[in-house]
Amino acid sequence: MQIEDLSVKKDRKWVVIGIGIGVVGMAVLALFGLKLGIGYLRKKRKEQDEESNVLGALKRLPGMSREFRYKDLKKATDDFDESMVLGQGGFGVVYRGVLREKIESIGGSATITEVAVKKFLRDNIKGKDDFWAELTIIHRLRHKHLVRLVGWCYEKGKLLLVYDYMPNGSLEKHLYESSNTLNWRHRYKILAGVASALHYLHNDFDQKVVHRDLKASNILLDSSFNARLGDFGLARAIEDERNSYCELGVAGVPGTMGYVAPECFHTGKATPESDVFGFGAVVLEVVCGKSPGVKIQLGDNLLTLVDWVWMLHREGRIQEAVDERLNDDYEVEEAKRLLLLGLACSNVVDGERPQTQTICQIIAETLPPPHVPPFKPVFTWPSLGVFTYNSLDSAFSNTTSSSRI
Repeated sequence: MQIEDLSVKKDRKWVVIGIGIGVVGMAVLALFGLKLGIGYLRKKRKEQDEESNVLGALKRLPGMSREFRYKDLKKATDDFDESMVLGQGGFGVVYRGVLREKIESIGGSATITEVAVKKFLRDNIKGKDDFWAELTIIHRLRHKHLVRLVGWCYEKGKLLLVYDYMPNGSLEKHLYESSNTLNWRHRYKILAGVASALHYLHNDFDQKVVHRDLKASNILLDSSFNARLGDFGLARAIEDERNSYCELGVAGVPGTMGYVAPECFHTGKATPESDVFGFGAVVLEVVCGKSPGVKIQLGDNLLTLVDWVWMLHREGRIQEAVDERLNDDYEVEEAKRLLLLGLACSNVVDGERPQTQTICQIIAETLPPPHVPPFKPVFTWPSLGVFTYNSLDSAFSNTTSSSRI
């Protein structure tokens, strides 16, 4: 009997110990769960406060465009389906959207509007910075050759911008992907429009704005092939009494190889002159039908587009640079004028590039073509020696891909 009593007592002891451990364990788990819950609620409240502050700031901006609901944009893009993708850049994906809305003032009839919806890839602090930078610039810009901002959405951490839809897509698409060759009239008109937009950004807006990513994929075309400069993800306003913008803490040079001015790789600064360099690359691209980054075989040498055109200019046969797909269906003097302008804008010495007002006058033929020396100037930088494009490959880290907006 004593042995049995000892055994029972021993069992009871372990039961009590087990219950004690279980209670302590449950208490620890409960405390851990409570801590997680409090942390989640604090994070949620912080996000809600942050969203409320951002929304308040956005709505206070003068002339701010329409605010959209996320669910309406989601529906317009078929839940952001891949079949609706127009393009993708370094900041987000652009979707075609179809908005169907009832207008009470016209008897509740439905209106259908096509738009381009830019959904930012990063729904975090950096994404908010990108979203804010683009929105605070583009919402105030008003020019017939800039893509118009229709509205915006900042909801549950989702960041979206809504732009006018451009039915003819990008200039890049028509230069390289379309089976129909872009005719000369359209090419000339497109370059005139982009020059006008650039002049507005540099001189006619209440702040000087540098675009920083001028290229064929960011030039959009409406139904009449009028140019609309888009994608202001890299654009920045220059503060009063300054003539450049420098982005601190960014590795590499923002922009796209072939369109970035050489001095940017040494100074890290964007200027109106560096935008003009990008415009020069676009001019040569449109007239020649070749990308600025293309390598052209000439004997044993490979030349960049600008070097090839400069060589033809030196030899007195610059007309041979014109896109052969045009089959001589173009104005010879206009082509020569644009090629010389493209070379002048591509000058590696930033102070020698024409200003936007001069560019517009040359295209409008109210000024003669620019004087271009027979030999391309050599880029040098104090204490750094002679500059070559081959030295840029390792320095260039923030290349943006093709995008419709």
